[in-house]
Amino acid sequence: MKSHTSDQIKIPPGFWAGLSQLGITAQDVASKANLPLSQITESEVTTAQYFAVWQAYSDLIGDTAEGIIKLATVFETTQYPPTVLATYHAKDYRDALKRMVRYKQMCPPESLRFTEEGELCTIELEWQHPGHSGPPLLLGLTLAFLLELGRRGTGLPLTAQLVEFSQPIGNVKILEAYFGCRIQIDAQYNRLTLRRNDLDRPFISYNEELLEILTPVLDRTLAEQKGTRSITERVKWFMKRSFSGGRPDIHAVAKALSMSDRTLQRRLTEENTSFKQLLTQARHEQAREYLADPSLDIKEVAFLIGYEDQNSFYRAFRLWEGDTPSNWRTEHLGLNSIPSS
Repeated sequence: MKSHTSDQIKIPPGFWAGLSQLGITAQDVASKANLPLSQITESEVTTAQYFAVWQAYSDLIGDTAEGIIKLATVFETTQYPPTVLATYHAKDYRDALKRMVRYKQMCPPESLRFTEEGELCTIELEWQHPGHSGPPLLLGLTLAFLLELGRRGTGLPLTAQLVEFSQPIGNVKILEAYFGCRIQIDAQYNRLTLRRNDLDRPFISYNEELLEILTPVLDRTLAEQKGTRSITERVKWFMKRSFSGGRPDIHAVAKALSMSDRTLQRRLTEENTSFKQLLTQARHEQAREYLADPSLDIKEVAFLIGYEDQNSFYRAFRLWEGDTPSNWRTEHLGLNSIPSS
């Protein structure tokens, strides 16, 4: 069973370092994706925003296949996040791939399925949100990195047996030269097929002491994620990030979470809540958080939680707290002189 994952994705710093080596800046990507620079480099993004970042890189680099190979090979191992470090320092290629499949559950939006049968091994990519596929470049890079991991870990020029893509992926000849095998387009699956005997090859990068440190921490984090994520949390998180752009509606939230309006409503009902209730809760929680910041005046707080005018915010806040925002702030912060407009 797949774990229930969050829609919060942190883009690793190594991604931006890799792009920099290719002559592409984070500002270039932000501009192309029409997203704030600080959001994509310093905070977490939604799945839709994550896909927009990858599509922006694809548009900037040109040919999809070329973009896949360039980034897969330029990414420095020193820039790997902990989940990937635990695979690079694995005992052998099989151990590395199994760790990658396991820890990928913590890194939406992709998930991996690992199968060994006969003389072959396949790693199939699936999207954690069914029916919502990402940019072809992201798909291709994920499979390319699995082979790159084996090459770097073993120190050998390993090749694949077959690579399958469900959609066009750019210059196929470039990819065939990189993978060392035939590339099949318009396939039913997105998967990498390897020779099973290559999985037994030891990693020269094996680091037992580092794994003894990383493995318990990553396993505990994975267990916590599986046990604590809920659709309610994901909806409220997205709402809070969207307030300054206006009042988010259920269609926008459902789209961001890669599900239909009806499915979202059903999932919320199963958790004994509704979209309207969560919108009120999110605004209330965010209002208290913003009011705790003395640098924001009341008018700014109203705007930041999606109210078009200050009076509407005052009425809502009185219902929540039984007091005005100004009085609440003074009482809770112990401040005597806070601007109210």
